[in-house]
Amino acid sequence: MPSHVSAEHPAAQPPEPGTVEALIAQARRLRGEVDAVRRTTAAEPGDERLRWQRALCELAVHHLDDLDRQLGQLRDGPAPDPVGAAAAAAAGGAAGRVALPAAPPEGPAPRPACSAGSAEWNLLTDEADWSGELYGLFARSPEEGPLSLDELPSWLVEEDQPLLTAMVTDCLVDGRPIEGEFRIVRADGAVRTVHMMGSPVLDADGRTAAMWAVLRDVTALRRSERELSERRDALLRRRQIARTEHRMAVELQEAVLPPWRETLRRPPGADAVPDLAAHYLPSATSALIGGDWYDALHLPGGGLLLSVGDLTGHGVTATSGMAMLLGALRGMALTGAEPGALMERLNHLLDTAAQPALGSALCCRYDPAGRTLDWAQAGHPAPLLFRGGTGRALPRPDGVLLGATSGAVYGQARESLLPGDVVVLHTDGLARRAAGLTDSPDGEPGGARRLLELAPRFCAARSARECVRVVVEEFGGTEREDDACVLVARIGGAEPERPEPARPVP
Repeated sequence: MPSHVSAEHPAAQPPEPGTVEALIAQARRLRGEVDAVRRTTAAEPGDERLRWQRALCELAVHHLDDLDRQLGQLRDGPAPDPVGAAAAAAAGGAAGRVALPAAPPEGPAPRPACSAGSAEWNLLTDEADWSGELYGLFARSPEEGPLSLDELPSWLVEEDQPLLTAMVTDCLVDGRPIEGEFRIVRADGAVRTVHMMGSPVLDADGRTAAMWAVLRDVTALRRSERELSERRDALLRRRQIARTEHRMAVELQEAVLPPWRETLRRPPGADAVPDLAAHYLPSATSALIGGDWYDALHLPGGGLLLSVGDLTGHGVTATSGMAMLLGALRGMALTGAEPGALMERLNHLLDTAAQPALGSALCCRYDPAGRTLDWAQAGHPAPLLFRGGTGRALPRPDGVLLGATSGAVYGQARESLLPGDVVVLHTDGLARRAAGLTDSPDGEPGGARRLLELAPRFCAARSARECVRVVVEEFGGTEREDDACVLVARIGGAEPERPEPARPVP
């Protein structure tokens, strides 16, 4: 049975790939233009005004590189997963409501903290010159003055101090441009991650006279990257868990369902035993392994138990519950219990289980000697009987879903069968209602209507396997929301003689 998923709030749709590609192209074009300006300012290294412009260009290039990388992640996104609906179902269940942002406060918005500034340290005069923005980055008062290169390391987190020392040495001693990140402890006690990019300033003799640098606060950016990485790792873990659960559900299902996926072997001398065939049809995504089952069991005395059912949910929980239910059904059937009594005991089993669940089931006991079918149902589609080129659904006795209520009583019906009759049992995931298949007046789902339309082909088939192939041809390619099972029984024995057509009198 399909799980109940709320469609009140549809999931947000991802941006169109073309839109993201256009943004990436614009960002890269702008980066090229900024880079051209940076190369122009680099032609005059001694001009203070151009040096400041070059520093701003370097900062803009870094921002554009970050933007290009993040847009690339938005474009690529997480790789599609074959159990993507089951991974989401396994990890989060049904879709929830999206929290709306709070209304903005009245009045002017607070001024954002400064995120970038510049500095120059003169080695000849031992003077430092900071931009006003840099004081804001360090939460330092301009009246206190700038920090010297000797004082700067004391503002860093202890583990990062050797990194800054090495960067300054590379710039002042080796005359190389520097770039790196470190953490500072501001005057207000806040720890911030700072990206520093600088280069030496040479005098007329080619010796290092000063060092200038641009420092920017990248705390929020690195935090976002870290959160993104953690979420990606969590998603990969959930996918791995979903794959493992999916594999376990498939293996458990294959171990529980009868090994005869095509035709059931008849006992020697049991000509009256019906010809049986069954098939399991996965959902459209092939990822939601549910609790559907089919089964046939030879009973003491020559009878035959036929059953199909569906336990709510998907994954290991539903499959293990189905295995428990099917095992209990088999064990109780061997005691000689009638189908109605079997339904009552299965209902009690689900109602008192540690993990309550709902399920539908159809249980039939066929007597080959009298060719009678006694059956009961628990909220399940009725058996379909095909005879003489037509088909009909058998009138359903009373029966509610398993686990829905305590002490439920289940009715039982009997149907006499003839040689050549075809009986089809199926679960309700066989066809979608979204395909315009409304329920019939007698309460049967739309999938049963489509099966009844196949009556001429069922009646013309010479084996249950042929009937199953007809079902697979008709339903195998449909967009089912849930998995499904079908079990076909073709009653054996001597078929009634068909009257020959009247011959015209000469």
